[in-house]
Amino acid sequence: MAATIEMNVMKRVAVVGAGLGGLTVAGFLQRAGFPVTVYEQAPSFSRIGAGIILSANAMKAFRRLGIEQSLVETGIRPMSYVSRAWNTGDIMYEIFFDAASEARFGGPYLNIHRGDLHGVLERVVAPDTIVFNHRLVGLDETHDAVLLAFDNGLRVEADIVIGADGIRSKVREHLLGTEPPRFAGAVAQRAVFPTARLGKLKIPDCTKWWGPDRHALPYFMTSRRDEIYVIGVLPAREWDGDVSSLPCSRDEMLEAFAGFHDDFRRILEVAEDVSLWPIYDRERHDRWSGGRVVLLGDACHPMRPYMAAGGAMAVEDGTILSRCLEKFEDYHEAFAWYATTRIPRVADVQRISTENSWMRGPTETDWFYCYDPCVAPLTPPN
Repeated sequence: MAATIEMNVMKRVAVVGAGLGGLTVAGFLQRAGFPVTVYEQAPSFSRIGAGIILSANAMKAFRRLGIEQSLVETGIRPMSYVSRAWNTGDIMYEIFFDAASEARFGGPYLNIHRGDLHGVLERVVAPDTIVFNHRLVGLDETHDAVLLAFDNGLRVEADIVIGADGIRSKVREHLLGTEPPRFAGAVAQRAVFPTARLGKLKIPDCTKWWGPDRHALPYFMTSRRDEIYVIGVLPAREWDGDVSSLPCSRDEMLEAFAGFHDDFRRILEVAEDVSLWPIYDRERHDRWSGGRVVLLGDACHPMRPYMAAGGAMAVEDGTILSRCLEKFEDYHEAFAWYATTRIPRVADVQRISTENSWMRGPTETDWFYCYDPCVAPLTPPN
């Protein structure tokens, strides 16, 4: 055992991307003794973006990384998640997140702002682990290392490269070639605004409104319930250009959700800071690694955000990958066990996300929420 640990410590790991998956795997690998550097193209973390949902399966990993309580204090444990019919407002399904459900699932269910999440998440790695303002432009793999090239001229070597750089992953391009992500035929209108704009109107912590061809989800992001995030998803034939988002307006949101129940329309009537975002995914591809390079999260299995599971899947990936790299001295073997363990579960989540069927009606949720990536069995390669 001591010899294995000594050999593992010598493996220099470069993680490309400081998102949920990248920092999760980096945090666990550092605890196992690996020297890890995380390269992030953004100049810094800032409170931009929108809301994200973290279910109990992800929170169990964060517990072991020592940040569960900080996340709970920063975000909000919603009282419930309720699905309602777009026109009548009838409740189609409701799941309560009380003490009993937390005991059953093994952890809390959390809503949080992405910026606040990153402010806590960066604590899972040692100081100076994250190197900002480094955009990867190329990889060159030799028999004993990988050379990473960045747009600022820096060149570094690593023994293992983990691509956690999202749906437009440069690391993925190295493995699979250049292939643009697939436009999913839908766009998301997003708004973040102070709860005070609602006046005396009281709303549940988290509600999904289901229409025939569109849906919307307003929810709080802090326990103070002082800020609301609303996302409305509707069909679109195309997305022109390479811009990541476009300005939108409250009136456009109201028009897109004309005919929806007044309980939801009253939220839209006071929305502000509205933007329009394209939704992309990719067809399933089960090659997650090659040579000394491996992928996780949206870099290898991007999914539509209809199940609120993309972040949790990246956290699970990072946890399982770190376990495999710690367990197996041969990184080829570690990558094989990782992919064999993860692909069946991720395939189910991708399918459900594409269907947009999660909690539309009575739903079996234990298989998803009760999963603990820190102790789940690892599957041997075929």
